[in-house]
Amino acid sequence: MPENLSLSSALGHAMTDKRIDILRQIGAGGSISQAARVVGVSYKAAWQAVDTLTNLAGTPLVARAVGGAGGGGAELTAAGHELLAAADAMAQARTAVLARWQSHPQAGAAAARLAVRTSMRNQWPCVVQGLQISGQIALVDLVLSGTGAVLPPPAEPALDGSSQAVPPLIRSRITRESAELLGLAPGLAVQALCKATAVRVERASAPAASMPLAAVSAGAFRLSAKAVRVSLGALGDEVAGQLPSGLQAVGFAAPGSGLRAGSRVTLVVDDTAVVLAMTGE
Repeated sequence: MPENLSLSSALGHAMTDKRIDILRQIGAGGSISQAARVVGVSYKAAWQAVDTLTNLAGTPLVARAVGGAGGGGAELTAAGHELLAAADAMAQARTAVLARWQSHPQAGAAAARLAVRTSMRNQWPCVVQGLQISGQIALVDLVLSGTGAVLPPPAEPALDGSSQAVPPLIRSRITRESAELLGLAPGLAVQALCKATAVRVERASAPAASMPLAAVSAGAFRLSAKAVRVSLGALGDEVAGQLPSGLQAVGFAAPGSGLRAGSRVTLVVDDTAVVLAMTGE
């Protein structure tokens, strides 16, 4: 198994959505567009499925294939093949377990509800860095995990004059009770969930080399990213961006933003829009 592959995170929803099916079709046909057609989703949705799985797995699952009769396509990485094998094994085990519980309606219904789908398109694996309690509010500072993708984080000088990578930080504002029930503490692995519509995308106002990786301010945080896909819309331009850590994020810019793939952007997120979930690890 690839060293950095997180099976439990990536397969957390595999029983109830189409992401694993899309990955399987990419492996079979070598094309994301073909996989989208077979599974019955849009090309953009297929890419989003790949992005989300990559975030959760913690390592690239799909690589672009250059050349060939079709002029190029996509192929699964070793981690992608490993994830599919694990998904198949989990599906077989789940089928066997549910078969044993069919005679117990209440237990069967409860088991089915354990596999919950979510409309949250941004799903980021994180580690709790710090926790600030103020009355009934808990401010949770999080370090985004990386996927080992191509964009290296900028370096800042350390006290001894050497350079060190600045970890990407985000924040979630939740109730004190929620923090206690989740057992949040520094070092704990969680998933941060955020709706795409809660992420505001702006054109970066400074060169990427001088932009902070993340800046946390009162009520909001900002992340620098590189736009990889832009879909124009009358109500807003949807932008898929790659963070320096390699994670993917989706948000919306103003209509007619002029952004395109390759544009440097800033993602602005209110900390109340970030929901925390346990990864099960």
